[in-house]
Parts: sequence; C-alpha cells; structure tokens
Amino acid sequence: MGKPDTADGNGAIDVNGQVSPVAYTVSLKQGTGRSYEVDIRLMAPRDWLLQRGFERDAVLVSQSGARIPIYHHDGRRHDDGNHYDGRLDAADTISIELTARDDSCTSEVDLMRKFPEFDGADSRRTERL
Repeated sequence: MGKPDTADGNGAIDVNGQVSPVAYTVSLKQGTGRSYEVDIRLMAPRDWLLQRGFERDAVLVSQSGARIPIYHHDGRRHDDGNHYDGRLDAADTISIELTARDDSCTSEVDLMRKFPEFDGADSRRTERL
C-alpha cells in the first residue's frame, strides 16, 4: 500500500457528556505486518468546545459506533522551549483540529468493521485495499 486512502465520515463528538453531530476524515496506511494505521481528524469551533468545558480531549462516536478518544495538540511552546500543557484556551485559533490514531486493526475485516467509511461511496480511494 503506497499513499494513504482517505474517506469522510459523519458521527458525533462527545464533550463532557454533551453530544453534537460532527464530520471527520479518516486516513489509512499500512502499518507493520498485517496491521493498519488509521489517522482520524476533525475540526471543531473553539468557542463551542470551550463552552462545553473541553480542555484536551473528547470522544468521537464514529459511523460504526466506536468511541474513539480524540485530542487537541496545539504545538505551542513556552519561551523556555517547554510545551504548553495542551489545554484549549481563548488564545487558540477559532477552528480547532482534534486528532487520533488507531492501530488496532489487524485485518481488512477488522478495518471495515471499525471504519466502514472506507467502504462507502464517499471514499476518496487512491488504491484498492
């Protein structure tokens, strides 16, 4: 498998028990051996997240119903070179990227069960699995 396959999904984001619909993108690449690595990315409004008490992480409920922890990694640094603690605050950009990586799928069957997005009409495939 060369370039990653990508597909769009529709699910829900759960922030401290408050659930809202959300669109997300999944990207697939071959892991080690027969495993697959799936990167998950979504964008959410900063103010919406802050109003719900979001600090660092939330849960994505994917199309398959899987509950996947997703995280905010802002990459900012203190003047002394240390990373911030990753908490979201009003100084962050208006649209916040939340990401996750799942490497638990060890077969194509596992992959399609957990991520049916790759088998749908919305899939933007670059290669066949």
